[in-house]
Amino acid sequence: MRKQRGMTIVALFVFAFLFLPLVVIVVTSFGEAATIQFPIKKFSLKWYGNALASDTFMKSFKLSLSIGAGATLLALLVGVPASYALSRYSIKGKKFLKNFFLSPTMIPGIVVGYTLFQFIVIELKLPVIQGLLIGHFLISLPYIIRVVGSGMEQLDFSIEEVAWTLGCTRFHAFIKIVLPNVSSGIFAAFMLAFVNSFNNVPVSMFLSGPGVTMLPTSLLSYIEYTYDPTVSAISVMIMLLTIVLMFIIEKTLGLASIA
Repeated sequence: MRKQRGMTIVALFVFAFLFLPLVVIVVTSFGEAATIQFPIKKFSLKWYGNALASDTFMKSFKLSLSIGAGATLLALLVGVPASYALSRYSIKGKKFLKNFFLSPTMIPGIVVGYTLFQFIVIELKLPVIQGLLIGHFLISLPYIIRVVGSGMEQLDFSIEEVAWTLGCTRFHAFIKIVLPNVSSGIFAAFMLAFVNSFNNVPVSMFLSGPGVTMLPTSLLSYIEYTYDPTVSAISVMIMLLTIVLMFIIEKTLGLASIA
């Protein structure tokens, strides 16, 4: 009984440590003062208007949205067949391949960002947009393989074999039988990978260039010279976007099934 009570107290402290900063951000975004204050003295929505009226933030938001969606779609095109092959066939070195595909999630983000900068910018000398797309594709791929692969491993592939015996080609069986049975996992993987790409800081920071900056990079640059509640307002809007996406995932598949 005492052990359970102690674990409850520890859990409450952990949740408080995680959520109190978010509460501070939400409250300060409604302040009227030109600097971030907590608690606020007067209620105002002007910082939300300031964020929405900023060309820099709006361009960065659109770029983050397009790069995140494009990179995640590319990751789906590669990750879904890869997940199928890893789950369906006995491939030599399967464990190594799984660890290789999941390695970007195990390495610190700053290391991944710097490595991609050295390879994409220094060695390949690709344009900024292409570099960002490739970088975000590489950090999105592990989420696709992890989530879709979990669904593939639970799939009974005998139904695919039945389709083969009835005259269906392997490609058509994959499209008509396999994909519909793991569609919820594919949708959830897309959402998780997109959220990770949209909010990613290290890769966006290292691969951005003159006149081309993702939203996280724009926020860091803004904070360097100005620290008014506009930053809090943008943070709240990003949190709301993330919550909406996670709510869609929960209603579609259930987070308990993803873990």
